[in-house]
Amino acid sequence: MSPKLSLTPLASLRLSTHNIPSHQLLPNNPPPAHPLFVYHSAFPSSTPPSSIENHVPQNDLYPQWRYTMYSQSHYHSTTHEFLAVFSGRARLLFGGEQNPGKVEIEVGAGDAILVPAGVSHRLTENLESGFQMVGSYPKGCSWDMCYGKAGEEQKAQAVKDVKWLEKDPLYGTDGPATWDEERLKQHQKGKKSEKEEL
Repeated sequence: MSPKLSLTPLASLRLSTHNIPSHQLLPNNPPPAHPLFVYHSAFPSSTPPSSIENHVPQNDLYPQWRYTMYSQSHYHSTTHEFLAVFSGRARLLFGGEQNPGKVEIEVGAGDAILVPAGVSHRLTENLESGFQMVGSYPKGCSWDMCYGKAGEEQKAQAVKDVKWLEKDPLYGTDGPATWDEERLKQHQKGKKSEKEEL
């Protein structure tokens, strides 16, 4: 049996959030949409993928694959997506290559990302070989592939109707995905001032 997922205590979690402007036919998540969440070092880098797969169903998400990320920008119009990195390190790009408001991040084993429906994402560079994630989705949701091309306008419109999560993928009923903007800001501000004190 897989070991239980050992989570970084919420008070110590470093969290980044991003609202990305729409660009051309990529809907992304401009305010007031829910942000893209990046959970930095949310669990030990040595965590086996089965521990993640056993944990997320407690929070109403269901693992569907272990894989890397596609290198072509794409988004999902039917579901939010939770990605938990269990191996390697990579640079990812969110929002579309030509988007002035795009977000580029480096993630590695132990990090996780909650990608709202409509947010374009792609892998830009493998920084360590073997970059792999567990991809999980809310119950009853199946993911589609959209590329911001002509003919996808209805799908881009449908993004706003995708129901938000009732539980945080990692921390459950009182995790970052369930917090309002004010509480998110307070948490991030608290982490910043701790850093300044070091």
